Amino acid sequence: MTNPNADECEQTKLDVKSIIRKATELNDFGHLLEHVPYAKFIGMEVDRFGDELIFKLPAKDDNIGNPVLPALHGGVIAGFMEMSAIVQLMVFMQTSKVPKVVDFSIDYLRAGYHKDSFAECKITRQGRRVANVSINCWQTNRKHLIATARAHFLID
Repeated sequence: MTNPNADECEQTKLDVKSIIRKATELNDFGHLLEHVPYAKFIGMEVDRFGDELIFKLPAKDDNIGNPVLPALHGGVIAGFMEMSAIVQLMVFMQTSKVPKVVDFSIDYLRAGYHKDSFAECKITRQGRRVANVSINCWQTNRKHLIATARAHFLID
């Protein structure tokens, strides 16, 4: 006996490579983020400037962790930075699968206030199976980082 849900899952299974290809052709990486529930939940956006992707986390009340300041939740900042690195790898390496996190280390440098936040990623080392990415996150000035992170990903 076959499982009807398994057939539905197979039909709705995402073809990562074609989603990335379409986003690249349209130069609209929002198309890629539409397929990532967490990115939609936190309101993540991305723009391409030449060979660079700049990720944006718009100010959103649901992302506040400390209402007294008000400041972003540290987990939202980390999730935003990790997701930025994943998208960076998927776009520039044209992966056929979503990269898997091997490790992720973040340094919080100052409070991330309730305003737009931005991130940029740099692929610092790429092997056959593992990629190392550094991520910087800021709000009003790139020189005043709110967090920095390093991550290793297993790629296909």
